[in-house]
Amino acid sequence: MPIFTIDKGILKEISERPTVLEKDIQRLVENNMQTIFGIEFVTSEFELNNLRVDTLGFDKESNSFIIIEYKRDKNFSVIDQGYAYLALLLNNKAEFILRYNERGKNQLRKDSVDWTQSKVIFVSPSFTTYQRKAIEFKDLPIELWEAKLFSNNTILFNQIQSPEKSESINKISQRSELVKSVNKQVRVYNEDSHFEGSDDYIKHLYSEVKEAICP
Repeated sequence: MPIFTIDKGILKEISERPTVLEKDIQRLVENNMQTIFGIEFVTSEFELNNLRVDTLGFDKESNSFIIIEYKRDKNFSVIDQGYAYLALLLNNKAEFILRYNERGKNQLRKDSVDWTQSKVIFVSPSFTTYQRKAIEFKDLPIELWEAKLFSNNTILFNQIQSPEKSESINKISQRSELVKSVNKQVRVYNEDSHFEGSDDYIKHLYSEVKEAICP
């Protein structure tokens, strides 16, 4: 859908800048992480065990680490790379705590972090249909965000949402030991999570309230 600016009643189309450098997006995100994602910046280019985390953030609301990766390569697998980074985080908790504490601000303890809320965010000017389809699971600890720059010096950050009634990633986790190991420690909460253990009356009552508020 085209975007226009209004100049004395005349619409002028704002074109998208076709070439966006990964470093440019990374610099913008790291300088504005609280504004974009609501998380604080921890460090950049964190290398550990032959993997490099582009940007490491911390979500104070959920007390969890967030890994952000920037991609222009349209052939990479968001599932494989996402779970590789999550495994790196979960298997090296002390190193991530140390890197956070090196900033000299508020100190974290290992038991004060909610590791179940860890996630990976991929940021790119665009994602392929294959990559979009790959995240269509309701409990996947991976997010895709498109970052599009425009000719009038504006930028759009748009999260690619999964279908509301999507399958659970646990249904395919048996195919991958890496996915299984991460899923044992990470929990993605959704609307249904709040009703685990609730009886049918509570669920029905919630459905009626929801329909009344969001017709």
